Amino acid sequence: MQKTIDPWGSGLVEDYVKLIKDFGLEEFDKAGFPDPNRLMRRHVVFSGRDLGLISMCIKEKKPYYVLSGIMPSAERLHFGNKMVIEQVKYFQEHNAKTYVLVADLEAASTRGITLEEAQKRAKEFHIPAWIALGLNPKKTIFYFQSQNKDVMHLAYKFAKKITLNEFRAIYGQADPSRIFAALTQAGDILYPQLEERMPGIIPVGVDQDPHLRLTRDIVSRSKSEKFFAPSSIYHKFTPSLNGAIKMSKSSPDSCIELPEDLASVKKKIMRAFTGGRATLEEHRRLGAEVEKCMVFELLKQHLVEDDKELDKIYHEYKSGKMTSGEIKQLCYEKMEKFLNNFVKNIEKARKEVDKLRFVKFG
Repeated sequence: MQKTIDPWGSGLVEDYVKLIKDFGLEEFDKAGFPDPNRLMRRHVVFSGRDLGLISMCIKEKKPYYVLSGIMPSAERLHFGNKMVIEQVKYFQEHNAKTYVLVADLEAASTRGITLEEAQKRAKEFHIPAWIALGLNPKKTIFYFQSQNKDVMHLAYKFAKKITLNEFRAIYGQADPSRIFAALTQAGDILYPQLEERMPGIIPVGVDQDPHLRLTRDIVSRSKSEKFFAPSSIYHKFTPSLNGAIKMSKSSPDSCIELPEDLASVKKKIMRAFTGGRATLEEHRRLGAEVEKCMVFELLKQHLVEDDKELDKIYHEYKSGKMTSGEIKQLCYEKMEKFLNNFVKNIEKARKEVDKLRFVKFG
């Protein structure tokens, strides 16, 4: 049994079915959600916690919220960030009250970024990038962690609700900066409920599940507060271009950044691991091993919106009619279009930053 997931580590998930069983997750069922998005339809979203509660809120038009955070330590985004934003967008479009926090305190405590630098990066790049990827800024409430005294007060309260051994059992380790960051995240997750007790959903990669388990444990020990335990929804990792399970920034050729120079992107895609056979003759006869192809996975997760188009690509590649070189070229062309639009939309979004709804704290 897998004992812990490390939200700060580099460990990879190899068996999602086993993960669901080991950590008591529930399988995601797209039938519970109207107009499921690309990630939901294609089983990239695979599990969560208390998803039925959110499904009910959507169907019965009851109040609920979606919350996510920007970690402003990096200078660029990656496709994992894109998946989170697309999930936030889905719930925002289905009447969730939407909160996006800038985790400047966590960046300072765990990544060594000053508060000033974190806030500058958020305003100049991260928030415009989120808007460029579909977040509706007019329907989003933003705040900086370091300015939110309510979150700090909640974190202090919550520190009394968990022991050091319990923290170690969830995270595998317990150094002070990580304890501080995790309790602050619990404060963030429940902050929207200070205004109104209501269900909330947190879309993240499954490596962030420890933060949700910690917060749910805290809620169960704070019954007088009458908080709703947060729901969560998890997506699979975007695999590395070299065939590993997860894209990793420690291996430059494994991961396409957002944005990235097109010449560099083309090289990475052309070197990517595919499902092609050893020779063209063998490929035409046996067809591609599509399930092993990192290029097809990029198309499936990110670059082809239309299900019929993706199905056509799958069958042409699987039959051997489409070669590995052709699927790489197709992927690059779609990636080029996506990145050009992304850069253009960031420039537009930068003009909106001064108009955003940031929570003001006295």
